[in-house]
Amino acid sequence: MNGDEARNAALESKAWPFQEARRLAERLDARPPAGGEVIFETGYGPSGLPHIGTFGEVARTSMVRHAFHQISDLPTRLIAFSDDMDGFRSVPENVPNRDMLQEHLGRPLTRVPDPFGTHESFGHHNNEQLRRFLDGFGFDYEFVSSTETYASGRFDAALRRMLECYDEVMGVMLPTLREERRRTYSPFFPVCPRTGRVLQVRIEERDVDAGTVGYRDEETGRLVEVPVTGGACKLQWKPDWAMRWHALAVDYEMSGKDLIESVRQSARICSILGSRPPEGFNYELFLDENGEKISKSRGNGLTIDEWLRYAQPESLSLYMFQSPRRAKRLYFDVIPRAVDEYMSHLEKLAELDDVQALENPAWHIHGGRANARPSPISFALLMNLAAAANAEDKAVLWGFIQRYLPDASPAGEPQLDQLAGHAVAYYQDFVKPEKRYRAPEAHERAAMEDLLAWLDAADAPTAEDIQHEVYEIGKRHPFDNLRDWFRALYEVLLGQSQGPRMGSFIALYGVAETASLVRRALAGEDLAA
Repeated sequence: MNGDEARNAALESKAWPFQEARRLAERLDARPPAGGEVIFETGYGPSGLPHIGTFGEVARTSMVRHAFHQISDLPTRLIAFSDDMDGFRSVPENVPNRDMLQEHLGRPLTRVPDPFGTHESFGHHNNEQLRRFLDGFGFDYEFVSSTETYASGRFDAALRRMLECYDEVMGVMLPTLREERRRTYSPFFPVCPRTGRVLQVRIEERDVDAGTVGYRDEETGRLVEVPVTGGACKLQWKPDWAMRWHALAVDYEMSGKDLIESVRQSARICSILGSRPPEGFNYELFLDENGEKISKSRGNGLTIDEWLRYAQPESLSLYMFQSPRRAKRLYFDVIPRAVDEYMSHLEKLAELDDVQALENPAWHIHGGRANARPSPISFALLMNLAAAANAEDKAVLWGFIQRYLPDASPAGEPQLDQLAGHAVAYYQDFVKPEKRYRAPEAHERAAMEDLLAWLDAADAPTAEDIQHEVYEIGKRHPFDNLRDWFRALYEVLLGQSQGPRMGSFIALYGVAETASLVRRALAGEDLAA
């Protein structure tokens, strides 16, 4: 497919990143970027440890950015902006030394000591956590710190412009506030020279020519005058968001559905400052296992490192790609399905032509055609193998795998090797503690005795042969339906109510090994031992 054909295909693709890219391209057709580059931005508030929602915003924005490259020759940049000058408002529940942190409430996050004792500040620690993960995924981005940008003077012109437009900005914000808050509200938060805290105080004086604001020190009663530039003031977050769009000439930024009204207000302020607000995309929020919104301060839901203990990073990218406008639970039990769905998409991608490939999630995850090869064994099957073998490490699984696939090796099948390790970890942490074996009932025992007899007599059956015979045995016994027969196999042999396709599982685990498992169950032995 030549360049024109590729662009035409991208212009017709129904995948949501292409829909967003086309909307951005239409904006730029009307008014190209003044600096010659298209600026994508993502925001991060480092008041708590980075969570998967933060990663999701960068991943999704990168997908739109890559889609944009398929339809436009304009250069782009992705800014990952950290609002680390924000005042420290509450102590997260998932960090050490919480009593120490309590003493630093109100200070900019980059002036709050690091409770982990590894970095210059809590803000620096959390910024490093974010960068480490984004770098691990290979994202192409430019990290920008609010503290550094304010202090360096990069925002000075925009801050002075905000001061010039003070009354108009107040006209946007005041109607959105409660009456009590209106009395002290200002777009500017002075940073107190005496305490170092970010102050929410009423601004009593403004000098546009000098670029200063004045406030009353609550402790001394004196009027304090500070410049709005050079990091002496921090903007309230909605004006701050608008100011960043204006100062950095941002063309595209996503945000959660809970911020729709905030986006509208910031867009109005951005227009007042003299810039066109960016295009945006409102995604639905992630929920924890209880259906509650994931919060950095609470630390509920999954962390980035927790997902990566149990699955490869591409499966997480797939979870971000799928249905971004639909609220989804983000908990441990979603991981296995995400892994196998990613593998399925990866396998299909190799079979698609260039036009069809644009609709495949794996194309967006890898930024085009993938070099990776899917695992020849599903994650679900590997987890069930780990359960049957009570595996403590992936070497146990490889003993079964290499008998099933004699030519396979960890070096030759890196995806499979990686999944084997993840399967053991998931089994040990989530499956094993919940395993509950039971003895077979009379009609189940009779069916399992038939299965045992067939396994003992079978001569190198294929997975399909085994699956067929398991079905036939179930049909010959008085089960209300075949689901009850398979559930009995799972509960008696594996200690769980759901399980694998038995033909594939027995072929992988081994006919003789399965026969031994059935024999032990019929003899009443403890299969958990």
